[in-house]
Amino acid sequence: MLTLNFNMAETLAIAIIVLLLGREVKKRVAFLERFFIPAPVVGGVIFSILLLIGHNTGAFSFNFDGVLKDFLMLIFFTTIGFTASGKLLKKGGVGVAIFLITATVLVIIQDIVGVALAKVFGLNPLLGLAVGSIPLTGGHGTSGAFGPVLEEFGATGGLSVSIAAATYGLIAGCLIGGPIAKRLKEKYNLKPNLEEAGMSIEELEDETTKPVSESTLFDAVVVISLAMGIGYWIAPFLKTYGIVIPAYIGPMFIAAIIRNITDMQKKVLPMKEISITGNIALSLFLAMALMTLKLWELAALAIPIISILLIQTVIMAAYAYFVTFNFNGKDYDAAVIATGHCGFGLGATPNAMANMEVFTKENGPATRAFFVLPIVGALFIDFTNATVITFFINMFK
Repeated sequence: MLTLNFNMAETLAIAIIVLLLGREVKKRVAFLERFFIPAPVVGGVIFSILLLIGHNTGAFSFNFDGVLKDFLMLIFFTTIGFTASGKLLKKGGVGVAIFLITATVLVIIQDIVGVALAKVFGLNPLLGLAVGSIPLTGGHGTSGAFGPVLEEFGATGGLSVSIAAATYGLIAGCLIGGPIAKRLKEKYNLKPNLEEAGMSIEELEDETTKPVSESTLFDAVVVISLAMGIGYWIAPFLKTYGIVIPAYIGPMFIAAIIRNITDMQKKVLPMKEISITGNIALSLFLAMALMTLKLWELAALAIPIISILLIQTVIMAAYAYFVTFNFNGKDYDAAVIATGHCGFGLGATPNAMANMEVFTKENGPATRAFFVLPIVGALFIDFTNATVITFFINMFK
């Protein structure tokens, strides 16, 4: 077998090629655009199929340097920490808090179900998290971060299963959201509140209209680097007490502290530049994570994993219909939040927004829903999800 080893620079170059390939394929396949399948996922899966061919034929194998992948993951989740503004949570009021609690309870249910069913199928309980909130509420980013942690503690195929489940969730979340909201609207004769003042989503875009410059980009690099440097010590410190957390949790926590300190001092962070930096890091991180997928590890797990994911989908649909709707106002906006919850409870926030946009375009606006869900889906749920996942990992490691 021909074995090629790639250093850090070569790995980065290949990751960029994989990312560009994914973008080109996505442009040409309407299905991929419709369900918001990320370009790194498209390119990464294509490349991993190439690796599968090499593995099964015994013709070739590739080994990649993983240092830069881990660093990019750290950058992305640190930038997520800067979005955790207590001021925004307070602005959102009770609605944001209620939906955050609703979404967090679903996270717990997803992990309990995943672990329990993994045991039923005779799998490592930690592998249940790979079909729980890691890929479903967490998405591809959380899958790429926690997948290697699961494998480190003996859950073989943790990364591959997580990535596959996250991709499934993107599609399933879009498919079930519309029918659920439609059923709720018809059953309760719901109508939009056209006089509701609400809050504009533009309030979330603090200072993002300013142009990016070398100076502002450097300021972003400074605060990201400080948060990473300080926060990186948290995981090793907690490990000495038997508490295992992913390396990115510490930097994300420090970033949140910095954000809220600056808010209290009425200072403005370069959030647009921080977001740009995080998005670039995420794209490259996902490309690197997916192009090293070992698809052959999924073969033996196919039936259990598919079965668990189908059950998780039914649970998501029932939860959105009976819990999300009822606890978030039991009105038209609550129905819109329910369809959105299907989107990011199984997939990602863009899927949630797509579900809500399709439904409201036909049935009328839902101002409250469009303010509440993005705050929780794009910002705060990452913190509660990571906390729950870490708890389960420490329970079954």
